[in-house]
Amino acid sequence: MNDEQEGKPLTLRQMLQSVLAGALGVQSGKNRARDFTQGKPSHFILLGVGFTVAFVLVILGVVKLVLYLVGL
Repeated sequence: MNDEQEGKPLTLRQMLQSVLAGALGVQSGKNRARDFTQGKPSHFILLGVGFTVAFVLVILGVVKLVLYLVGL
């Protein structure tokens, strides 16, 4: 990790990438270490909950759309 990046808080983009990579199970060890040293747990918890809610709503919407198109 660069010395200039050490101590800087993570950007929203970096946190979103980490949450998405973690959800897919493809988070790199380097990014995981960065998250634990520079990230705040509360930010990751909020983003994780938000991602989960959005994911469930998208799945629910797709199911309702399919049921509507099928005519049930």
